[in-house]
Amino acid sequence: MWYHKPVINEELLQSLPNLKIVANSGVGIDHLDLKLLSSYGVKLSNTPFIVSTDTADMGMALMLASSRRLVEGYQMAVSPDTEYFPADWLGDELSGATLGIVGMGTIGYKVAERAKAFEMKILYHNRNQRNKDEESAVGAIYCKKIDDLLQRSDFVLLSVNLTPQTHKLIGKRELELMKPTATLINISRGLVVDQDALVEALQNKVIKAAALDVTYPEPLPRDHPLLKLKNVIITPHIGSATKKTRRLMMENMIESIQAGLTGLPIPNEVL
Repeated sequence: MWYHKPVINEELLQSLPNLKIVANSGVGIDHLDLKLLSSYGVKLSNTPFIVSTDTADMGMALMLASSRRLVEGYQMAVSPDTEYFPADWLGDELSGATLGIVGMGTIGYKVAERAKAFEMKILYHNRNQRNKDEESAVGAIYCKKIDDLLQRSDFVLLSVNLTPQTHKLIGKRELELMKPTATLINISRGLVVDQDALVEALQNKVIKAAALDVTYPEPLPRDHPLLKLKNVIITPHIGSATKKTRRLMMENMIESIQAGLTGLPIPNEVL
């Protein structure tokens, strides 16, 4: 499966009686019915670890681009109407700022490693607390309640899988808990955020800005209000989109398919 295609439904499974394995590109499997696959005896694999480095880089790139207003700056620099650069056109620095990471899995932890190099203070919220050695290595402080993280963070970065529990995890209430100077960064899935609530929060300056690599749907309708806001950066779901990583994802998928067809243990099998 690439870009969620083909759609794996009962009709397709019935038409493929000899199907043994579905190899899914990327980490997310929210588009798949695991019970349905299991009922047909079909195994599933994904590529969870290969994408983590690039996706963490993307999180930092979005944070930097938003805080330093790179898109606005580019537009100003190349505009035919620009006659001078205003001296009071300012962004925010990352050094010393507090980053709250929601979801401290492989990707979230790699973001923390990068943020530490930028001398950021790091908070995190996760289903399970990391061990003390992992926390101390990046200087991360665990927030048992997401509310604590939201209230204290200058940047809130979402790096969670989309599940029924994380569906619209960030809504009107959560956005209102954030600082009015805070930025929301989403590198997970669009549906982790209530987009209507986000639009309202950005329009009314409940939060300062958002930087999104994911939305719903993808791409957004061309008249969507998010596309009209200057305090939003949107990229086309390119967290893992480097030549090296995409090739390694393909190689991983092939290894899983070969193992599935020969009865060997399947690398990165989703159980």
